[in-house]
Amino acid sequence: MPHRSIPDSYRIGTHTVRRVGYGAMQLAGPGVFGPPRDRKAAVAVLREAIAQGVDHLDTSDIYGPHVTNQLIREALHPYRDGLVIATKVGAVRGPNGSWEPAFSPADLERSVHDNLRNLGLEVLDVVNFRAMFSAAGPAEGSIEAPLTALAELQQRGLIRHIGLSNVTPGQVAEGRKIAEIVCVQNHYNLTHRSDDALIDELAARGTAYVPFFPLGGFTPLQSSALNDVAARLSATPMQVALAWLLRRSPNVLLIPGTSSITHLRENLASAQLTLGTEDMETLNRLAEQT
Repeated sequence: MPHRSIPDSYRIGTHTVRRVGYGAMQLAGPGVFGPPRDRKAAVAVLREAIAQGVDHLDTSDIYGPHVTNQLIREALHPYRDGLVIATKVGAVRGPNGSWEPAFSPADLERSVHDNLRNLGLEVLDVVNFRAMFSAAGPAEGSIEAPLTALAELQQRGLIRHIGLSNVTPGQVAEGRKIAEIVCVQNHYNLTHRSDDALIDELAARGTAYVPFFPLGGFTPLQSSALNDVAARLSATPMQVALAWLLRRSPNVLLIPGTSSITHLRENLASAQLTLGTEDMETLNRLAEQT
């Protein structure tokens, strides 16, 4: 028996977008640092994404740095009506490619202006504040000061909507006291499910949840089970993992990244993949396997 049908769009702030978008991080060089190996290929992937109907891009001036935003501008500017570009701030890159927190009001204003300049925009659709209190993932720490700084930039007309990335539920609650939070972007997939309760709480509020690393952290046993489901459906493991995320909750927006047009098309096709009840039960058990 096929699983229930799922909506193909969801809102992020005042925008309604298709639930499968595109993440530009992989267009930068190795380690998300420096230029791409093939600039023409990177531009082609971006143009193909738009041609395939993608209307939600995820990027950051941290990627490269500056590389992915400049590629997006080269490939797509002037932008098609309805295209939502989400970016993130809160870090800078060191000369060796390291990721360093950059939370001060001056840092955040500089980052916003860098994104505006490199994307060729006068206002940013969505700016996610990435909390970097720990290199290991979300960690508690007050986000009041940086969120207040971003809210001031929003009031000045440089930002339409504010989101959060790499945050705890407590930080989401804290952020809501300062600004409307239109999305949360965290690590979540079939086997990394610590945000289950947060996703449901956000869905009840009508807030988008944007998972990253859809295949990150799988054990060999979990990967084997995923491969078995994929083979049964004549799909790739990545397609199955993305399809499961779409069915997990209607507020989930996907931003799979790739530098390959072939993989881009496969990722977008995941929205058409039908997971049966048995498939869903098998996939849901992966989080319990070690």
